[in-house]
Amino acid sequence: MAPAFMVSAPGKVIVFGEHAVVHGKAALAAAISLRSYLLVTTLSKSHRTITLNFRDLGLNHTWDIDTLPWNVFHQPSKKKFYYDLVTELDPELVDAIQPHLEPVSRHLPEDQRKIHVRSASSFLYLFLSLGSPQSPGAIYTLRSTIPTGAGLGSSASVCVCLSAALLLQIRTLAGPHPDQPPEEAETQIERINRWAFVGEMCIHGNPSGVDNTVASGGKAVIFKRPDYLKPSIVIPIPQFPELPLLLVDTRQSRSTMTEVAKVGELKKAHPVVTESILNAIDQVTCSAQRLLEEPDFVGDSKETLAHFGTLIRINHGFLVSLGVSHPRLERIRELVDYADMGWTKLTGAGGGGCAMTLLRPDIQPEVVRDLEQKLDSEGFTKYETTLGGRGIGVLYPAVLRTGSDEEGGVEIDQQKFENAEGPEGIEELVGVGYHEHREGWKFWERAT
Repeated sequence: MAPAFMVSAPGKVIVFGEHAVVHGKAALAAAISLRSYLLVTTLSKSHRTITLNFRDLGLNHTWDIDTLPWNVFHQPSKKKFYYDLVTELDPELVDAIQPHLEPVSRHLPEDQRKIHVRSASSFLYLFLSLGSPQSPGAIYTLRSTIPTGAGLGSSASVCVCLSAALLLQIRTLAGPHPDQPPEEAETQIERINRWAFVGEMCIHGNPSGVDNTVASGGKAVIFKRPDYLKPSIVIPIPQFPELPLLLVDTRQSRSTMTEVAKVGELKKAHPVVTESILNAIDQVTCSAQRLLEEPDFVGDSKETLAHFGTLIRINHGFLVSLGVSHPRLERIRELVDYADMGWTKLTGAGGGGCAMTLLRPDIQPEVVRDLEQKLDSEGFTKYETTLGGRGIGVLYPAVLRTGSDEEGGVEIDQQKFENAEGPEGIEELVGVGYHEHREGWKFWERAT
């Protein structure tokens, strides 16, 4: 029986270019150190079931492997192989899994149940595409430190985890290992990314492909979609530096569709002015890209931070002009500016959601404490994170080594993983960045 193993993928923020990207301009998105973690526990041969246990969502459902619609997925005209590029869902395959989604979380109100059903559909579509009737029974337990519905790519992070786990189970991924040639690592990342995109289509219908690309390869990407009838143009930026970031959730719900429509209406009413603002946002993204591509670029220099910081401030000003900020977002910016801790902008659709602050170096601890107290007292939730970190990682087997070989390591079993309390507990138990000296996690790395 295969040992339990774990995979992990990051969330993301849009650093530059939100809203402009909807109108065919460039945007830059980067990985953050908030992550999803998926534990795969293989069952004995007599157990012919698969269980999806998304603990933090309250989703827990089991299917009988032998009753799944293999006959439809394995028709010669329908069968996909792990190396195939799938750019759209097959309506017949989508229909075939519907009866298996009907029993999922029936007891919940429809708006909550919808989230569970989309997650389950993503999992089943991938499992049936990549697996076989002989696939072993398994429990897929997911925990995440990424807040949902905040524009931080939580669903793509999950899809990347599912894609990597299923590809590992069918033994079509090699590595990651220190001697892996960069082109081989690139192929593996792209394979994970392609199938994660299929999962994202099950959840979002017509995703840009940005979130899953960042979650797969980490670091950052430049992307644009000048023609909505064609796929997005996505360019990885493996030289993107790791930078200190403060994320603050306004806890103000918002609708991406509403905010996008707002800019569309503004463009109708003031076409020339709005187009000028969108072009200016595009130039902000291009300025960041030019800096990153300079041959003598130094990622952690004060000059780099100041350059990015200025662009962040400018970008936010343009987004305010488009009417997509919110008093809660402006309050965060006001508090951070008053403390002189860094450069702040909204990230994502705006109208609520999150603000991101690129932190200045050498901030005094008492200044940080004071800001934290103010944010807390006004009902904001903060996350200290890092921008531009690693992408998909694997812990195989699910054992974290903490010292010498004689000491062995900590086995991450189902119970320990489920009982971890909140984001802090998850990070402490399995977090990829929690202890630098903990061995075990390995990552596929894009060539720089």
